[in-house]
Amino acid sequence: MKLRNRLSQQRTNQPPLQIHPLLRPHRPFDPEKLPFFYGWVILAACTIGVIMSIPGQTMGVSVFTDYLIEATGVSRLQLSNAYLIGTVASGLLLPFGGVFLDRFGSRLSVVLASVGLGLTLGYMSVCDRIAVSLSQTWNLLPSNYVAFGLLVLGFTSLRFSGQGMLTLSSRNTLGKWFDRRRGLASGIAGVFISFGFASTPSILNAWIEATNWRWTWVSMGLIVSLGMGSLGWLLYRDNPEECGLHMDGKPAPSVPDQRQVSAERTRDHTRGEALRTLAFWAVTLALSCQALAITGITFHIVDLGAEMGLAKADTVALFLPMALVSTVTGSLIGLAADRIRLQFLFMGMMTALGTGIACMANLDMVALRWLAITGFGASGGCFGTLSAVALPRFFGRTHLGAIAGVQMMSIVFASAIGPSWMALFKDFAGSYQMGLYCFCLFPPIIFLLNWIAPNPQLRIYS
Repeated sequence: MKLRNRLSQQRTNQPPLQIHPLLRPHRPFDPEKLPFFYGWVILAACTIGVIMSIPGQTMGVSVFTDYLIEATGVSRLQLSNAYLIGTVASGLLLPFGGVFLDRFGSRLSVVLASVGLGLTLGYMSVCDRIAVSLSQTWNLLPSNYVAFGLLVLGFTSLRFSGQGMLTLSSRNTLGKWFDRRRGLASGIAGVFISFGFASTPSILNAWIEATNWRWTWVSMGLIVSLGMGSLGWLLYRDNPEECGLHMDGKPAPSVPDQRQVSAERTRDHTRGEALRTLAFWAVTLALSCQALAITGITFHIVDLGAEMGLAKADTVALFLPMALVSTVTGSLIGLAADRIRLQFLFMGMMTALGTGIACMANLDMVALRWLAITGFGASGGCFGTLSAVALPRFFGRTHLGAIAGVQMMSIVFASAIGPSWMALFKDFAGSYQMGLYCFCLFPPIIFLLNWIAPNPQLRIYS
C-alpha cells in the first residue's frame, strides 16, 4: 500500500494530482487483490490497444486511398501531401502528448485517444460530402481543394489519436509493468500485433467489399471509441506501484542477484539527457526508417502491385505470409531481448529491412517477391517488440512518456514522408522502383550507428 501512495511522485516531479474517483486504480476493481500478477492483464490490454490503433496507422489507411481519391477528386500526389502535412502536424503535437501521458497516466490517455480516433473515423467517412456542401453553400474554391484541407485536418487527428497517443500509451504502459520479463512480455504482444498489422489490408479489403468503404470506417469508429474506450477505463493502470504491486509481480529479493542489482541501479534519464545520447537516436532512427519504408510502400501498395503486373487481390495477399513471418520473428525477438544487447537486434532489423526494400522493387520476380515478404515480415516483427523494450531499458520509467513522445514524433515524421516520397518518384520518374532503391541507402547507415552506440546505463555505471 505504501507503493500506491507514491503514485504522483513517481510519475513526475510535479505536485500530486487530484485523481477523479472513476480513475483511481482500485476502481472498478483492485488489481492488488487478484490472485495473479495484474501485469499479464496489462499485457493483454496493451496488445489490444496497439491493434485498435490500426485504423490510424498507414496499414489501416492504405486500403482506403483509391476510394478517397475517387470520392474527393484529389490526385494521388495531393492525397499523399495531405497525409504528409497531417502526419507532420500530429507529430509536432506528440511531445506534448508524452508529457500529458506522464502527468495524467495511461488510463485517461487511452480513453481520450480511443474516443478521438473513433470520432475521426466517422468524420473521414463523410469528408468528401462535407467538402462539396461547404463549396456549394459558401461559394468556395472547387470542392477538391476544400477536400484537401479537410483531409489534412482528418489525417492530423487520425495520426495523433491512433498512431500517436493510443500506441504511445499502450507501449509505455507495458514497459512500466515489466523489467526482467520485459522482452518476454513484449515478444508475446509482438506476436499478435505483428499478425494484426500484416493481416489488416486483407481484412479491410474484404470488409469494404462486403459493405462499402464509408460503412467500414464508421463501424471501425464505433468499435474503437466504445469498445477500446471502455476497455481502457476498465483494465489500464499506469504502473504497478500505484496498485501496491511490483514490476514482474515480485518484490526485490533480500539477497539480490546480479540482474536485480543492475535493475536497481538503472538511472531514470530526463528527456533532455536521453536526447543527448547516441543510443536514443540510433534506436529512434531504426524505428523511423522502418516507418518510412513501410508507410511509403503500404500507402501505394495496390498501385505498386499493378505497376509490377499483379492484380489487386494478389498484391493485398502479400501481407498474409508477411504476417506469419512477423509473428514468428516477434516471438523470437521477445526471447532474445532479455538476453542479447539490443543494438545487435536493431542491426538485424536493419539488415532485414534493407533486403525487403530492395526486393520490393522487383515484385514481378517470384523469388525476390518471397525475399521481400521475408525481409519486411522479419523487420516488422522486430519493430513491435523493440519499440516497447528499448526506451525503458536505456532511460528508465519516470520520464518515459516525455522521451517516448519525442521518439514517436520522429517515427510519425518518417511515416509522413514515405507516401509523398513514393508519389513523387511515381509522378516524375514514372515508376516507384527508383524511390525504393533510394530507400535502401538508409538501413546501412543506421546499422552502423547501432553498432557504435553504447548503452546509456552501462556508461553511467561502468
